[in-house]
Amino acid sequence: MAKKSSIEKNNRRRKLSKKYSPRRARLKAIARDKARPMEERFAATLKLAELPRNSSATRVRNRCEMSGRPRGYYRKHKLSRIALRELGSRGLIPGLVKSSW
Repeated sequence: MAKKSSIEKNNRRRKLSKKYSPRRARLKAIARDKARPMEERFAATLKLAELPRNSSATRVRNRCEMSGRPRGYYRKHKLSRIALRELGSRGLIPGLVKSSW
């Protein structure tokens, strides 16, 4: 089980990222547009830098929904490999059969 503070910090980042995503996308589009004047593009870059760092989508870490584990994460199930194996063994994930030989 991951630390509660790590899980909460990641949830805050997720919320901030969702809140600021339209604004970030708009500013990034202005900054990348070569047809616009250089001053306008530079101003957009400065405004982008003023936004909170944690509002960037790249700061969000994929974590297991059950344990909060950051490594060995399966995006399809939103679970870590350990939680996936445990639930698969119990038969709680439809279509998943734990192999053994």
